[in-house]
Amino acid sequence: MFSQTVEYALRAVVHLASNSPAAQTTEEIARATKVPQAYLSKVLQGLVAAGVVRSQRGLGGGISLVKKPSELTILEVVNAVDPIQRIKTCPLALASHGVRLCPLHFRVDRALAMVEDAFRATTLQEIIDEPTESFPLCEFPPRKAEG
Repeated sequence: MFSQTVEYALRAVVHLASNSPAAQTTEEIARATKVPQAYLSKVLQGLVAAGVVRSQRGLGGGISLVKKPSELTILEVVNAVDPIQRIKTCPLALASHGVRLCPLHFRVDRALAMVEDAFRATTLQEIIDEPTESFPLCEFPPRKAEG
């Protein structure tokens, strides 16, 4: 239902949220989220352009969230890289339908609206705080280096 870009963006921001406010390098994010680094770089560029994350070069630099995890919603991340496309007019361009959607497309649009509402109501903090044995995306919390 969602593009690979959305999946990768969500993995990246959940990882950043779990390490917030510390900045992470693209390499660190790619390794932790199992996202190809070249693809991740492009995804992160989109997130920077949308104001979801910031990128700082140099010593101590890296990628970090612009907002606190408790203030950033899943919908903001999704819309930053591949916005949900609601159905406003007949996808078949039938003149007789126009903006009056048929029952099928009306229900598809309502489902998309429900997804938008659920994503708008869910912050990254809620995702990382969810009590579960199955942590999102990767080993979380990160294991401390042994030795």
